[in-house]
Amino acid sequence: MVTTELSAKEMTRVLMGPTALRAFIARAAAQRIAKAGGAGGCASRPAAAAVYPRRMELRQLRYFVRIVELGSMSRAAIELEVVQSTLSQQIARLEGELATRLLQRSSKGVTATDAGLAFFQEAQLALRHADEAARAAQQSRLSGSVSVGLAPTTASVLGLPLMLAVRERYPDVRLHLVESLSGHLSAMLNARRLDLAILFDTDPGRRWSVTPLAQEKLFLIQARGGGRRPLPAKIRLADMKDMPLILPSRSHGLRSTLDVAISSHRLRRLLPMEIDSLSMLMDAVRAGLGCTIQPRAALARIADADEAFEVAELAEARLRRLNSLCSVSDEELSTAGHAVRLALADCAGELLRNGRWAGARASHHKR
Repeated sequence: MVTTELSAKEMTRVLMGPTALRAFIARAAAQRIAKAGGAGGCASRPAAAAVYPRRMELRQLRYFVRIVELGSMSRAAIELEVVQSTLSQQIARLEGELATRLLQRSSKGVTATDAGLAFFQEAQLALRHADEAARAAQQSRLSGSVSVGLAPTTASVLGLPLMLAVRERYPDVRLHLVESLSGHLSAMLNARRLDLAILFDTDPGRRWSVTPLAQEKLFLIQARGGGRRPLPAKIRLADMKDMPLILPSRSHGLRSTLDVAISSHRLRRLLPMEIDSLSMLMDAVRAGLGCTIQPRAALARIADADEAFEVAELAEARLRRLNSLCSVSDEELSTAGHAVRLALADCAGELLRNGRWAGARASHHKR
C-alpha cells in the first residue's frame, strides 16, 4: 500500500478545522497585543475588532516568525522561497487584520514592535500546535471502511476522482462504491447499508445530513436519423407531448422531478416503457424505441455519443436535477466517513470549477 503523508494544513482541517485554529491563534495573540498597547506606530482598533481576524492563515504566521528570527525581509523571502513582494503583502494583510503594526522597517533590517513581539510568541506556539496536530494525525492515520452510493450518471463524473482522492488522502481507508439508481441508493442509506450517497430526491423527514452539491440541466435525448425530426437547441415540455418517453420508474429521484413538472404542465404521461438501468435505457433510446430526459452526464460513458445521439436542453429554467450529498446523521458517521464526505464535496467542487461536470453548476440551495 502506498503511504501518502498529509500536509499540516490538511491534518488541521480534519482534526480541528480552520475556524477553530484561527480563533485560537487570534484570541491569544490579541490578548498579548492589547497588553502591549498596540505599540509600534499604528493606532489600535477596539479590542473586539482585533480578537477575531477572519482570514489569518498558517503561512502568514510562518512568514512572520521567520522574518523576526532572521531580522530581514529579503533573507526570509529567500529561505521561504517566495518573492519579497508576496512576503510584504502577506505581512501587510496580517497587520491590517490585527489593526496594529507588527514590524518596524529600517535601513538596518526589520525588528518586531512591542505588539509584534507579543504576537511572535503566540505565533510560535500556534505553529507548534499545528505541527503536533499533523504528527498526531500521521501517527494514527484514518482507517476503516466507508460505503458510498452513486447513481450511474453521477458515478460517470465523480467516481474516479473520488477513488483517486481517497487513495491519496487516506490510504488506510477502504472505499466501497455502489452504483445504482437513486431510489435504490435511498433505500440502502435508510437501511444503513450505505454511509454516504449522492441523491436527487431527499425526504426532509429522514434523519440524514444533507449538503446540496450541484444543479444539473436536463436534456431531451434521442437517437440520430431514423426519419426523426432533428431536435432544436432548446425544447419545452409542451413540445414533447407526442414523443414516447423512456424513463426510470417512479421510485427514483429524476422521475419524481419530471412527474411534478409534467403534472404542472397538464401533459399526459406518455410512458410506454420504464427501465431501471441507465445502460439498458440508453440502448433502447439508441434503437429508436423512444426519447429520454437525462442530464448530460448520461452520455459520458458512451464513446460515440455525439454521433449516435442528439440532445435538446429543456427550456424550463427551474427544471433542474439537484444533486445532494446525503449521509447518515453526523453522530452515526465514523471519522473516516466524515473524511470521505469532505473529499467527495471537494471533488465535486473542483469538477464544477474546472467545467468538467458538463451541464452542472454549484448549488446554493438551502434546506
